[in-house]
Amino acid sequence: MNGRRRGDGDRLTERLSARLQELSWFDRALRRARSKAFPDHWSLLFGQVAVYSFIIVTVTGIFLMFFYDASTTLVRYDGSFTPLHGVEMSRALESTLQISFDVRGGLLVRQLHNWSASLMIAALMAHILRIFFTGGFRKPRKLRWLVLFGILFLSWGAGLTGAVLPDDLLSGSTLAVLDGVLKAIPIIGTWASYLVFSGEFPSGAIALFYPLHILLLPLAIAGAMLLNGLLAMVNGPEQFPGPGRKETNIVGRPLTVAAVKGGGLFFLVAGLLTAIAAGVTVNPVWAYGPADPGNASAGAGALWYVAFLDGAQRLTPPGWELVWLDRTWTLAILVPVGLVGLYLLAAALYPFLEAWVTGDRRSHHLLDRPRNAPARTAIGAAGVTVYGVLWAAAGSDVIAMRFGLSVESVVLALQVTLLLGPLIAYVGTKRTCLALQKKDRAIVMHGVETGRIVRLPGGGYAEKHTPVDVHRRPELVDYEAPAPLVLRPDGDGRIRFRNRVRAVMSRWLYADRVPPVRAGELEAAPASEQEKVEAGRP
Repeated sequence: MNGRRRGDGDRLTERLSARLQELSWFDRALRRARSKAFPDHWSLLFGQVAVYSFIIVTVTGIFLMFFYDASTTLVRYDGSFTPLHGVEMSRALESTLQISFDVRGGLLVRQLHNWSASLMIAALMAHILRIFFTGGFRKPRKLRWLVLFGILFLSWGAGLTGAVLPDDLLSGSTLAVLDGVLKAIPIIGTWASYLVFSGEFPSGAIALFYPLHILLLPLAIAGAMLLNGLLAMVNGPEQFPGPGRKETNIVGRPLTVAAVKGGGLFFLVAGLLTAIAAGVTVNPVWAYGPADPGNASAGAGALWYVAFLDGAQRLTPPGWELVWLDRTWTLAILVPVGLVGLYLLAAALYPFLEAWVTGDRRSHHLLDRPRNAPARTAIGAAGVTVYGVLWAAAGSDVIAMRFGLSVESVVLALQVTLLLGPLIAYVGTKRTCLALQKKDRAIVMHGVETGRIVRLPGGGYAEKHTPVDVHRRPELVDYEAPAPLVLRPDGDGRIRFRNRVRAVMSRWLYADRVPPVRAGELEAAPASEQEKVEAGRP
């Protein structure tokens, strides 16, 4: 008996010891986390807003799952919305109407689900743009850049699959466009359409899209966000140039302060979304009625975040078709889809292209001011212009109707803008960035203009300048201005083709540059007229 008790006591002691060791490991990890600093800049909040919006989307989606029925069985509506009494519709649309009018708080939750999904995608796109314009995609964050694009594509897919679930006339119009795009694919188009719609257009897509929307895509998005968070912990946070900030340190707020601010931001986002959902109607399915393959909603358009796909098709000249291999190739659909795909692929692979051109394999933890990377900022402006024109083209019919114009004239104007707009945006943005760099250089060399005019001993006049504030100086001088590559032959005396391509691209990107002010250059700068006056020299 004593031996048994002694054995039980030993096992209990071992368990307690192991538990204390686990707690001590957790305590050490918590202490390390508390010792880290987190940069504090408003542009770094876009990623947090996207995560918080995803949490709200998930919670509201779970609520809606309990009341939504994905069945396409036809029924006659007899619910609370009397204008649709007796109308034949699918069970999916009937359950959506019940959520909107019969479930307590159902309409609020449904609209909150829609608005939070839109905010999530908008914040994610803004986050990607912030990373691009500040160079946050450079080593060691190239993988995070690709993960963010994966999250964006998954979010677009989740939004598209969710938009068709009500099975109303608007979602039916979206599915009609999707069906046309699928059938335009040579050889496998009809099979792809049958796979999506199961031979029952348009309601047949619900059987495929429902599990994708409620399970597979959310899990994929959550996993990608978790991977992005783990990569952020491994790579460390990035920060803008400033006093005491270097590539080897982080200046910011401690974990506790960052956590409190993050919690406050979550409740702010949730409160604003709830207020918008309570006051602004989105996707009123009761106004559209049930889906009908023979009808389409007037003024209907694609979801705002994928509207550029629709706009690309609208700007393509009509009649682009050819017959080849006994197949009809609808180029009016294939060409815009292919070009948009190349556009997105180029955006995703740009960090690797820039690293190949510059040959820079260093780790970067300091972000660039957009003006200090003129070529990259100009390329981003041109890309945003392309997206904006295509996005506007998706509403060309609505624009024509609102302004009393012909659709043809609106489409022609947008086609011209698509060709000239990116070029104008590129040149204008690059010139603006270079001018801002020159202004910063003048401020560092001569000080900040005060507007005060002083008379010189020789009778002339000069404006009084004040030295740059010590807290502002780092952001004006701490940046890199890569020089164009110089072609040199290899060991065999040859210049390879890929090196020629690198040199050409390097000159295109970095030929126009304003080098930062160096310490020796500042000390050797000649005295200004103001300094001469203050020193008592003529």
